[in-house]
Amino acid sequence: MESFMFLGFGPDAWITIVTVLLMFTVLLFTRLRSDVVFLCAVGVLYVTGVLDAKEALSGFSQTSVAVVGVLFVVIAGLTHTGVLQWIVKNLLGTPKTYTRAVTRLMLPVAALSSFLSNTTVVALFVNIVKIWSKKLGISPSKLFIPLSYASGMGGVCTLIGTPPNLIISGLYEDRTGEAMNILVTTIPGLFCLAVGVLSIIALRRLLPNRKAPEEAFECTGDYTVEMLVPSDNPHIGLSVGELGLNTVRGGSLIELRHFDDEKILSPVPDDEPLMGGDRLVYAGQIGELLELEMSHGLVNADHHVFHYEEASMGKRHLRTAYINFGSSLIGTTMGTNGFEREHKVTLVAVSRRGNRIEESPREVKLEAGDTLLFESINELTADTKAMSHDLHFFESDDIPNIGWGTLCSSLIMIAMVALSALGVMPLLQCAILAVFAMLLFRCCTPEQAMRSVNWDILIIFACSAVLGVAIQKTGIAERMATGILDICGTNPIVVMTAICFAGTFITEFISNTAAGAMFFPIMYEAAEKLGYEPFPFLIALMIAVSSSFATPIGSPTHMLVYGPGGYRFSDFLRIGLLMNIIMLAANILIVNIVYPLTPLH
Repeated sequence: MESFMFLGFGPDAWITIVTVLLMFTVLLFTRLRSDVVFLCAVGVLYVTGVLDAKEALSGFSQTSVAVVGVLFVVIAGLTHTGVLQWIVKNLLGTPKTYTRAVTRLMLPVAALSSFLSNTTVVALFVNIVKIWSKKLGISPSKLFIPLSYASGMGGVCTLIGTPPNLIISGLYEDRTGEAMNILVTTIPGLFCLAVGVLSIIALRRLLPNRKAPEEAFECTGDYTVEMLVPSDNPHIGLSVGELGLNTVRGGSLIELRHFDDEKILSPVPDDEPLMGGDRLVYAGQIGELLELEMSHGLVNADHHVFHYEEASMGKRHLRTAYINFGSSLIGTTMGTNGFEREHKVTLVAVSRRGNRIEESPREVKLEAGDTLLFESINELTADTKAMSHDLHFFESDDIPNIGWGTLCSSLIMIAMVALSALGVMPLLQCAILAVFAMLLFRCCTPEQAMRSVNWDILIIFACSAVLGVAIQKTGIAERMATGILDICGTNPIVVMTAICFAGTFITEFISNTAAGAMFFPIMYEAAEKLGYEPFPFLIALMIAVSSSFATPIGSPTHMLVYGPGGYRFSDFLRIGLLMNIIMLAANILIVNIVYPLTPLH
C-alpha cells in the first residue's frame, strides 16, 4: 500500500479529493441541481469502494438530518398562522435615522433566524423592506445587504438556526456520545451579532446606493403600445404567424383581444387569425413599434395600456421575478428558450441594476439578478413553484389570518425550544411533538406540512455528512490537521483561527452545510493533536462557516436580495471582505472567553 502513497495520501484519499474538487467545480460553473451533484459525488465514492453501503447511506440516518426535516413542518405552522407577518408589522416602525433603521431591521431578522429558516425570513422581509425603504427615504440597496447579513448572524445563535450547527453538533455527538445544548452558541452568537450590527453602521458608506429595479417598471405605458387593426386592413384573415406579428423589429406581441370577444390571448398563438377591430399590445421600443403603422397597416391606439402598481386590470396579472444564480435562463433570450410558451406568461420588460434595458425584451440576453416583468391572463400562484429553479417571485397571494393560531404556534415553538434547552428530552423528540401539536391545533394542514419539506436541502444535508465521513475515513482530515499544525505551530488560538479562516473562505463558494461537514473532522483532529478538548474549536467552526459575507453566491439569502437590491457582484466584495475579517476576530475572541480551552484528560 505504501507504493500507492502520493504526498502522504493513499488512493482512496485521492479519489475523495478529486471527487470533492470536481463537485465544487460543477456547482460553481454549471447549472446542474445541487442535490443531484451531491448525490453523484456520494455515488462515486461508493462505486469506487471508498465507502461501503452503510457509510454511503449514513447521512440519511443522521439525527440532525431528521431534525431539519421535522423543523420544516414546525416552520410551516408558524408561517401559515402569520407569526412572521405579525412580528414584521409590529417591530419595524418608522425610525428617524439610518442607524436606527438598520438596528430595527437587523435585530428582529436575527431573532427570527435563530429559530426559523433564514431563507424563509429573508423572503418575507424583502417585500416589506422595499415598501419600508420608500417610506423612510432610504435606498433599498442600503438595507438589503444588512437584511441578508442579519439572517446569517442570527442563525448561529441556536443549534436549529442554521444547518451547519446541526450537522456539526450531530457529528460531535456521534464521536463523543454527548449531545450539545440547543443554546450552546447563543452567547457567542449574540456577541458576534452585536459586533456585526455595529460594523454595518460603521461601514455604511461601503454599501452601494442603487436604484430599485422596480422603479423601471413604475408605468409600463412608457414602453408598451396598443395598436388597432382597421376594418379595411388588407391582412385581415391571415394568421399572426403568417404576418410575422409575434416578434417584430423593436419589440414583441404580448397580448391580443378580438373586437367581439372580451377574452385576452397571451401569449398569442401563431395560428391566431387577425380580424378587423382587433387590439394588439406590444412591448419594446415605442419608436420602432410605431413603424407597424406603415409595414402592416395598423393604427396607434394612443392608449396607456396598464400600470405596474395595479394588482390586475380585468384579466391581466403583472408579476415581478428575479433570475436566480444557476438559472437555465442565464445566457438565453426569451425569444429562443421557449419559457413563455411553457409557462403561459409573456415578458413585458427587463430591468438590470435598476435600469430598464432599452431593446426588445425578448431579445435581451438574460443575466443572474435581472428583474423581469411578466404579464399573464391567469394567476401565476400555482405555477411559480415550477419556475422556482429559474426565477424567484416575491409577491404572495397566500395572506395568513392573524388570530388565535398565531399565538398557538408561537407557544408551541417556545415550548419546543424550552424543553430541549432544559434537557427534558432530545431536540428531535421535541421537534416531533411540536409537529404533532401544529397539526392537532390546525396551525397548518397535513398538505401544507408535506409541501413545506424541502427535499433538496435534506439530500444536500445528508450527502454533506457522508462527504465528511469520507474525509475522516481516508485520512485526509488527519493529514490536513498535521499540515496545519506544521504551518501554524502548536498555538491552539492560531490553529483555530487558521481553520476558521479556511472555513469562511470555502463557504463563500459552496453551501455552509457542506463546509461544516468537511471541516468538522479537520478541526476535531487538529484539536486532539494539540491535546485540547475539541468542543470550543467546533463552536468557533459553527460561526465561521456561517459567516459568508463577500460573495452573493455564499448564501441563498444573498441571492434573494441580489436582484431586488440592484446589486453588482463587487458590491458584496467591497463590504463583505471587511465583514469576514471583523467577524472572524469577534468569533475567536468570544469563543475563547465563553468556552476556555481545556486540555484532554
